[in-house]
Amino acid sequence: VQLQASGGGLVQAGGSLRLSCAASGFTSNINIVGWYRQAPGEQRELVASITRSGSTDYADSVKGRFTISRDNAKNTVYLQLNSLKPEDTAIYYCNAQSGRTGYWGRGTLVTVSS
Repeated sequence: VQLQASGGGLVQAGGSLRLSCAASGFTSNINIVGWYRQAPGEQRELVASITRSGSTDYADSVKGRFTISRDNAKNTVYLQLNSLKPEDTAIYYCNAQSGRTGYWGRGTLVTVSS
């Protein structure tokens, strides 16, 4: 499984971005996809996740502002980021779980200016 994350950029506080995570390869066994982020000097944290059946979960810090969704036909998971805050600045990574194996894509940088 290969994951390609995209959509990051520089945005002002209050703005929006949409991140995409496109999966390729043997994707049929992927059962959950998560978006993580890592700010400078911080540990990587789970931001949102979505299961094969469409169940979603969010970190408290992003509830009501971020929305995770998936397009199965395109093997792509999206993360809509609204009402962005400077503290959302981080490298965002997507992760796919297939059985016991986790796959990571390269991150995409989100920078929110105040």
